[in-house]
Amino acid sequence: MPFDPSTLTFNEAGLLPAVAQDAATGEVLMLAWMNAEAVRRTLETGRVTYWSRSRQSFWVKGETSGHVQDLVEMRVDCDGDALLIKVRQTGPACHTGARSCFFTKVHGGEMVADEAAGRR
Repeated sequence: MPFDPSTLTFNEAGLLPAVAQDAATGEVLMLAWMNAEAVRRTLETGRVTYWSRSRQSFWVKGETSGHVQDLVEMRVDCDGDALLIKVRQTGPACHTGARSCFFTKVHGGEMVADEAAGRR
C-alpha cells in the first residue's frame, strides 16, 4: 500500500512528534517535530528533516553540525499521529553534545544527569 504523508494526523499547527531512535542500539535519541513536507523530504532524501518550531523552517539534522541522521526505517504509530524514525546517527544527537537528548533522569524527586547517557 503506498504511503502518503498527508494521511497522517497532524496537530493544529500542522505538526506531529517524531521520536528518533538509534537503529543499531535501540537508544532513544531525541524528539522533534515534522510536518507533511518534512516527512516527504526525509523519505525522498534519506536524511532526516524536521520542522523547527523556533525558526519556523525546515531543519535537516546535522546540516551545520555534521551530526547527521540517515533514515533506516520510518514507523507510524497506531493512531497515525506520531512517528518513530530509526536512524543511523553520526556523532551526538543532542545540541548539548550528548549522544541522546534524554540524559537527565528524575530520581527520588531530583533531576540527575545520567553519566552513561551524557556528553560524548
